[in-house]
Amino acid sequence: MAIKEFFAIPARYRTWSLALMGVGILSVIIGFVLYGTGHHPARFWATMLQNSVFFLLVTNAAMFFICATTLAWGGWQLSFRRVTEAISVAVIPLGIIAGIVLLCLVLIPDIHIFHWLEPHGDKILEGKSAFLNRGFFITWTILSIGLWIVLGYKMRQLSRELDTTPLPDAEAGRKYIFKNTVWAAVFIVWFALTVMSVTPWFWLMSIDAHWYSTMYSWYTFASTFVSGMALITIFVVFLKNQSYLEYTNEEHIHDLGKFMFAFSIFWTYLWFSQYMLIWYANVPEETVYFNSRITSHSHSGAYSGLYWFMFIINFLAPLLILMRRGSKRNYTTVTFMAILIIFGHWLDFYQMIHASLFPEKVSLNVFDFGVAAGFVGLIMFAVGRALTKAPLVAQNHPFIKESIIHHT
Repeated sequence: MAIKEFFAIPARYRTWSLALMGVGILSVIIGFVLYGTGHHPARFWATMLQNSVFFLLVTNAAMFFICATTLAWGGWQLSFRRVTEAISVAVIPLGIIAGIVLLCLVLIPDIHIFHWLEPHGDKILEGKSAFLNRGFFITWTILSIGLWIVLGYKMRQLSRELDTTPLPDAEAGRKYIFKNTVWAAVFIVWFALTVMSVTPWFWLMSIDAHWYSTMYSWYTFASTFVSGMALITIFVVFLKNQSYLEYTNEEHIHDLGKFMFAFSIFWTYLWFSQYMLIWYANVPEETVYFNSRITSHSHSGAYSGLYWFMFIINFLAPLLILMRRGSKRNYTTVTFMAILIIFGHWLDFYQMIHASLFPEKVSLNVFDFGVAAGFVGLIMFAVGRALTKAPLVAQNHPFIKESIIHHT
């Protein structure tokens, strides 16, 4: 059987990606006219913030997965590593878009997303001003996105070195693995300082700067990482159905299903821990976060239906469906669950942002879904192009045999 080394973008795939991007651009224009130019532009910018940050963090999770497995000296994922690398390329356009949106939020007056920009004598906000200030926000945002792009590029460059230059001996292989490990460690450290700590505090938690949770960044990481694994699964199954990735088999799909199952449980653990500790302490400064999300008091609980629906999608569905071994090895089932997981966590980001800004509820509408469709189309376009730039299987990698013979 001849190995199909290079990906050719199908006409239907290209059409769908361009059509979805067109829908997204049209939705942004219409949304800006309807909401962004009025007296309350926060509705427009909240949706832009939700989608740009969510999809950026989801695609960036692909490079985290590459670096984490590199540090573990894992080889099982090498048969589809180029898919993961291609997804990480989408961080470049998504990072630029998210960066523009985030800078607009702090540079354009009267958007009213981040109230800490104008504390107006608020002692709590003034007390946090050493951290929550425009200069620090801009600097950290540029550094976060910039280094994700640069370090991700370096990891992809190291991967492609071997495509044209095979390793001459075992010693060269050891040096190559060590160099990969060092650069992967650098990315992981920066990822820990950003996604796992500071960046979600700035971009999301500071929307309600009077409230805080020490688990917020881990909660955000779990949400976007499981969505990132779901995105990898979708592209791997798509390529398998197009007769690519001959070395990737149901064992690899099974392991991707394990990741989706395990991190859905991990996300739920953080979801419950955050809620339980805030409920148990019953401190007004903390419990206010859940008023618009789950309580039944007047003018509260406006998002409770969406909140519990999101919980069902993100926890109960993966638990009940992906627990079975056969489900994780069935292409149709894992693809359905991957799409469901991404949608569920997109809803999670919606309530994280909108319930803080609009406690009396702003309902999801065509504008929100249209913007999301645009980002999906952009990811499809960026990943499709990236897949055509290099062989679909990493060439001459010392661990490639481990992936070919992988079984669970």
